[in-house]
Amino acid sequence: MTTVAFDTLKFVERLEAGGFTREQAKAAAEAFAEAAGQELVNKSDLQAELHPVRVDLAVLKWMLGAVLAGVVSLVVKGFFG
Repeated sequence: MTTVAFDTLKFVERLEAGGFTREQAKAAAEAFAEAAGQELVNKSDLQAELHPVRVDLAVLKWMLGAVLAGVVSLVVKGFFG
């Protein structure tokens, strides 16, 4: 998983510049830092996790195609054979 660096002082200063009080800005920064400290997932993490699923889906597509071809051949043989 990905680690995110978070500058709480810069975050507090930006919130204060936007009109937050010092206490509000500190509380928001602490809450965000706590949330950001949890495991975050980025696009490459998801792609790695989904790779086995994509492989399984590809196999299922080929299997379904083979089964449908077999059914069609049996139906054709039944009508014309």
